[in-house]
Amino acid sequence: MAEEKVFLRNVIGAYMAELGKKNDKVVVVNADLMGTCRNKSFVEEFPKRSFNVGIAEQNMVSFAAGLAHEGYIPYAFTMAPFMSMRACEQVRTDVAYARLPVRLMATYAGLSGGISGATHWAVEDCAIMTGIPEMTVVEVCDENQAKAVLDFSLGYDKPLYIRSSVEPVRNVYPSDYKFELGKASVLKEGTDGTFICSGVSVQYALEASNIIEEKYAKHIKVIDMTSIKPLDRDAVIEAAKTKNVIVAQDHNIIGGLGSAVANVLAKEGFGIKFKILGLTDKFVAMAHAPFLYHQFEYDTEGLVKNMKIMLELE
Repeated sequence: MAEEKVFLRNVIGAYMAELGKKNDKVVVVNADLMGTCRNKSFVEEFPKRSFNVGIAEQNMVSFAAGLAHEGYIPYAFTMAPFMSMRACEQVRTDVAYARLPVRLMATYAGLSGGISGATHWAVEDCAIMTGIPEMTVVEVCDENQAKAVLDFSLGYDKPLYIRSSVEPVRNVYPSDYKFELGKASVLKEGTDGTFICSGVSVQYALEASNIIEEKYAKHIKVIDMTSIKPLDRDAVIEAAKTKNVIVAQDHNIIGGLGSAVANVLAKEGFGIKFKILGLTDKFVAMAHAPFLYHQFEYDTEGLVKNMKIMLELE
């Protein structure tokens, strides 16, 4: 695993120019956050295909829906809390109800906004977006995956919500990685337990699995559930065979990836040890994201701790 970390908003923002070269129907819409969402290179190269609607997220989504109606491929950029909550009705009614191929590009996912505080955190967005009919929800974890998801999005004909963190992340995928909707990636095999995760928690899960293997000779599977909706049910069923499953996502423990996995386990009738790690359904004081990840135990140390308890080690 590469040691150098990258910022996904930089990667995604810069890669939009590449998408623009691949298809002249690609347009970018933002709500006065060109700097925050790193759209500058696209705007400079394709000024006539770039639209800044001002600080008006609801208008941005409706405007993007109109562009999609006219045959364009719109990518609407803003922070995840504003996309999922301030513009929720427009996402539901103008985009999803009409089944339009609008790409909702949501940065600042989870607690990654850190010291910006609760107004700039998105710990409810997966619960909101997965609850909207016709909406597809994806969360990216590294540079190569982000690019692969963007390549996939060019030919996707339904509403798509792409969730990403602003915390720097390491690459866990090779440069030739291909994204397949509805399919999880097994990043490490294991028979003693499983971490199911997405986004920023993927790198922590890999580190935690390695530590547990080195110190306790226990082999923990790591599954990256990039596709939150549709969910890879078969991957969850395989994970359940390890008898010990922990789901980690930078999101409220209610309504996110953990709830989706729990639903599959309950429907399939599995009786296993199971835990969801994330924000424990409360608002907390602003702090840097890594501190908050540690507080809620879905960083490397927290994942090790919780799997050790589940496996009854020490």
